[in-house]
Amino acid sequence: MDEPCPHCGSRSPAFEALSEAVLEMASEQRSLDRVLKTMANVARRLANARYAAIGVPDGEGGFEKFVTSGITAKQFDAIGDLPRQHGLLGAMLEGTQPYRAPNVQEDPRFEGWPDAHPKMRSFLGVPIVSRGRVVGAFYVTDRRGPRRSDFTDEDQRLIETLATHAAVAIENAQLNERSRELSVIEERNRLARELHDAVNQTLFSASLTAEAAAMLVDTSPGDAKRQLKTVQELTRAAMEEMRSLIFELRPADLGEDGLVPTLRKHVDVLRRVHGKEIALAIDGEPSVNARIEREVFRIAQEALANALRHGAPEHVDVRLQAHDGRLGLRIADDGTGFDTRARDLGRHLGLVSMRERAEAIGGRLRIRSRPGAGTTVSLEVELD
Repeated sequence: MDEPCPHCGSRSPAFEALSEAVLEMASEQRSLDRVLKTMANVARRLANARYAAIGVPDGEGGFEKFVTSGITAKQFDAIGDLPRQHGLLGAMLEGTQPYRAPNVQEDPRFEGWPDAHPKMRSFLGVPIVSRGRVVGAFYVTDRRGPRRSDFTDEDQRLIETLATHAAVAIENAQLNERSRELSVIEERNRLARELHDAVNQTLFSASLTAEAAAMLVDTSPGDAKRQLKTVQELTRAAMEEMRSLIFELRPADLGEDGLVPTLRKHVDVLRRVHGKEIALAIDGEPSVNARIEREVFRIAQEALANALRHGAPEHVDVRLQAHDGRLGLRIADDGTGFDTRARDLGRHLGLVSMRERAEAIGGRLRIRSRPGAGTTVSLEVELD
């Protein structure tokens, strides 16, 4: 499989396909769905099969993920929900040995297909094993050829080699997803603490002011009235802080609306909550994948939150540009600014988080600021 041709030095198509799969899996290891799709497509190519699938068990008798190759989206939708671990699907998850059959329908474990399911014949199943534990399985069916043919020893060897790489890729992708989940939980906890601290402090001040007003009602009604006005302002400020933070706790619907509409909604809410002038300009039509959209939006959220909470600006400019294979984001305010060399600055303003998000999508983040001169946050991402 992996020996070069003795005459021209070139690698075999199988080796090239496997090498391409390994490189692609490594580059997409942050997304489990993409890793699985890549592996299903490559398994079908390696075994010269009409159909291929890869399943990852959920530990409860079903599949956490089940990705197919060769089955059309219309067919998959007609089949319905994810399959259960029954028949040969489940058998491949119970042990570590591969299995081949010339006609899957004649196997005693075969339990039939849904009406919309393609009819299949030859079958090759290969468990994906990581540290002695089955973490998934390849299902390859209907070997192509002039006649109906069975899968060969070489087909099985190729899929077993792919399964070895797949085990590492699945574990890495799952670890990355868990890491992102923990980051989201940490961010929500931070916002919850801010909500508690900010609102609690404001309400405590309102409570003391209300007590002072009650003591002045009889002796100095005018002073009592002024104190009550202060209470009114404090409670209004607490409500605005709550609205702002609750909005941040609620995930934006980037998947459905896309980057530009979601950013517009966010800016609209911030205008209402903070009563500040926030200008938004969109130049070009950014066409990027969901991962880049998510990170760009989170950076915009963080930069806007920093400006409005810490900079006390009168005006904020937000500009999103997409031209010549580049995506640019610029958020500038005329607030108090800060010393970019100050110690522990990243911990307080989320600058570390923004830089990490930028690096995760191959972008470059720049922050320019100085006391009394406002702040500008710039992001530039090269698009494929």
